[in-house]
Amino acid sequence: MAERAVADTSPLVAIVRKREAAHKKCVAASKSFKPPFLTCWPVLTEAAWLLHDEPDGIRAIGGMVRNGSLRLIQLDSDALAWMIDFLARYASAGAQLADAAVMYIAEKERIDTVFTLDRRDFSIYRTTGGKALRIVPEP
Repeated sequence: MAERAVADTSPLVAIVRKREAAHKKCVAASKSFKPPFLTCWPVLTEAAWLLHDEPDGIRAIGGMVRNGSLRLIQLDSDALAWMIDFLARYASAGAQLADAAVMYIAEKERIDTVFTLDRRDFSIYRTTGGKALRIVPEP
């Protein structure tokens, strides 16, 4: 368990939804990180929407928060200003609020890795300093 990571929506959904094609890959990848994964309410909101027909899914994610494997980072007004700028910078790519929040957390917490299945978007996103994040799991 070498490093920390910021968790996006997609691997959280894949971990709790066993029928997802990426379930095993995400479970295996999650074991290679130093816990906890950091995430935020926009990510959990997206996950809840994707799991709306599976109440046990969001309950399982809540269990990850309770057992300490997933930590919610609070987003304040400074975070919102940063995310609004990020969304404007990546408007042509269709950046979403959860994506901006994940990038904000990575920058604020000095984390170099994002746990996501969204390689298309996260391969183009950069921190304020122009740094790309390492994307896990590998394709």
